[in-house]
Formats: sequence, structure tokens, C-alpha cells
Amino acid sequence: MPPVFALVDCNNFYASCEGVFNPILEGKPIVVLSNNDGCVVARSNEAKALGVRMGVPEFQIRPLLRAHHVQVFSSNYTLYGDMSQRVMETLEQFCPDLEVYSIDEAFLSLVGFAQCDLTEYGRQIRRTVKQWTGIPVSVGIAETKTLAKLANRMAKQTSDTDRVFDMLAYQDREALLNGVAVGEVWEIGPSYARLLTQHGITTALQLREADESWIQRHMGVVGLRVVAELNGHSCLDLEACPAPKQGITCSRAFGRSVSTLAEMEEAVSCYVSRAAEKLRGEGLAATVLTVFIMTNAFTDEPQYRNSVTCELPVGTVSTSELIRAGLKGLRRIYRDGYRYKKAGVMCTALVPADQVQPDLFDRQDHPKSKRLMAALDAINDRWGAGTLDYASNGLTKAWQTQSHHRSPAYTTDWDELPVANA
Repeated sequence: MPPVFALVDCNNFYASCEGVFNPILEGKPIVVLSNNDGCVVARSNEAKALGVRMGVPEFQIRPLLRAHHVQVFSSNYTLYGDMSQRVMETLEQFCPDLEVYSIDEAFLSLVGFAQCDLTEYGRQIRRTVKQWTGIPVSVGIAETKTLAKLANRMAKQTSDTDRVFDMLAYQDREALLNGVAVGEVWEIGPSYARLLTQHGITTALQLREADESWIQRHMGVVGLRVVAELNGHSCLDLEACPAPKQGITCSRAFGRSVSTLAEMEEAVSCYVSRAAEKLRGEGLAATVLTVFIMTNAFTDEPQYRNSVTCELPVGTVSTSELIRAGLKGLRRIYRDGYRYKKAGVMCTALVPADQVQPDLFDRQDHPKSKRLMAALDAINDRWGAGTLDYASNGLTKAWQTQSHHRSPAYTTDWDELPVANA
């Protein structure tokens, strides 16, 4: 049975999440800002119509935002993650085979649905997701994942599709592909796009019809796979079980400059704690920990950046062990006299936590540490992140990322549940 894929993509996801629990935002321009309320990372359609560009610093467009009463929000990733989970759980009602591709995208396998009107089925998916979660989505349907991506793009850009586009039912596919710039094809990044354009391949149709030997010579197996997918030959299956992560990073820019070792130790300890929590969530253990710090390169102040890599004798998920290693490394690279803007930690050389090779001379009580971490995670899962914390993470955390426009935790905090007045 030939494969059929549907790509379901949440429209303006972060901005849409902000509007779900705040109906007065309907039809109003919305922007969501990055950490420290720096740059625009999401826009509603109304904000796009005003000319707000992705990535533009907020201070540069502040007069525009005020003049048009644009609703500005700080990033609320806890809310976005929870809403994403709700969308994915809704999509599971429609298809047993689903690949969560990103926080706002999922591929569905529609093999076996041939007897259905796939366009109408896509509309049913869209209506249900909107009704159950409040998030608007677009649906693109095709016989390969690459074409489903393009179909989803057409669903968003074509006004008469009701946000659902079935490429299998479209008669003039050549004209459609001829209207798509080669750089907009999935897996064709900027470098490949420049290479192809330099050789006269500027559209998806021209790429589909390109000489395969030339593609193999210049783009390798990736290029051949893209060409095959554009020709309707599926080369990419659903990834129900994503490959294990190769590394976990936790890094943030400070809300204000840090100029003391004590505050830097608090920040690094916090980041290590978060990374350790992610490790346990993935069932992985780290054998290498890297700590990095840096000043603000966009100021005229003295500049300094450095990093240190610590090899751990035994793979671990213990927050206390990782904090100990992280702070030891930090003290090696920290220098007085600088105003630091950012720090972070990276856990690499990851191994399955249940397959850690013990060390004959390791004195850590791993069974006890494992029970302690399980208790720590259980308490924080039940009562909220940070309910139980390490003292080294500090109390006031004056260096934390600034979020002056953050919306409430509508779905994950009992004290911030939305209230309806009848």
C-alpha cells in the first residue's frame, strides 16, 4: 500500500497559545519575545501585516508596537510545551502512526485511509484540534514527507483551501512546484540553495528534474533523497522512536550583567540542575560536562569568554555530582573584572542511565542517589518546578532572565488558572 503523509502544523504557535485563554486578543496583533524580552520570535497574522519581522529587536520597533497597540508577550515555554502536548494527544485520536517533528508540527501516516476523502479528513482534524485545544492548524497531504511539507505551505498561503491542501488531488503539480523557490524545499539549507541557484536550479520543479549524477556529486545522498521525494518516491519513514540525544544544553542570557563569582556559581548551579532534570527525563546519563561563560560582545566593555570540559569518572544523572563538577570547572575559567552576559552547561557523551559502567574506586552511593533524584523529581512534578531545590542555586536569583510581559501559567499552576466570570 503506497504511503500517504499529512503534516499538521500549528499556525503562529506561540502567538496562538497566548490567545487561547485570552479571547480579547482575537483579531489583534500579537508578538512574542525571546529570552530577556530581546527579539521577536513569533507573530500573529495581524502583526505580520504591520511589517513586524522575525528576529527584529523589540527596542527597534517599540514605536510601531505602541502606535498599533500590539500585544507584547515574553516567551512562556512552560505554557507552549503543555499546549503542544495537548495538540499531539488530539492528533493521536485520528491516526495510530504519528511522528512529533517539533513543538508545533507532526507527521501522520494516512495509509489505510484511502477510502476517505482526505481533504475532508484534514478539515475534520483541523476542526477538532481547534475545538479541543483552541490552536489553529494547517494540514498538508501528499505521498512523501517533503511534498507534505510543501502542501502544508500551500494550505497556509492559498485562501480557498480552508487551511487544508491535498496534493494528491491537485491536477497541476508542475505549476505548483514551479512556484516554489528551491530554498523553501525541506532539507535544502542556505548553502545548498546558493549552490543550486548558481547552477540555474531556482525552483522545486527544476530540482525535481535535475540530473541525478550531478546531484549526487554535489549534494550526496541528501540531495538524491530530496529529488526522489519531490518525484513522489517516499524515502523518509515516520520516526516513531527518535534517535537518542547526543547532548543536552541549558544556557540563558542574564537579566543583568553578572560581575561576581558568587552569582555566577548560582547561575551555573541552576543550569546544571535543569540539565540533570532533562537527563533523567530522557533516561540518559552524562559522562562529560562542559561549562562556558561569556561577556556581551555588543558592548565596548572588556571582552572575555571561555569554556572548560570536565570528564566524569562515571556516567551520572545525579544533580549534586554534576553541580560539584560544574562549579569546579567554573572556578578554573572565571576571571574577575568582567561583566558577564551569559553562561551555560552542556552534557555530552550520553549513555543510557541503566547501562552505566561502574568504577571500582567510585565511592558514590548510587542506589541512594537514584532514590534521592526520584524523590526530588516527584516533588517538583507534583508541586511545581523549583519547589525543592539545591541551596547552591541561590534564593533571590537577581541575575535571572527578565520577562516583563509573561502570561500566567494557565495550564500548569493551580494559582494561575484562568477565571471565568458569568
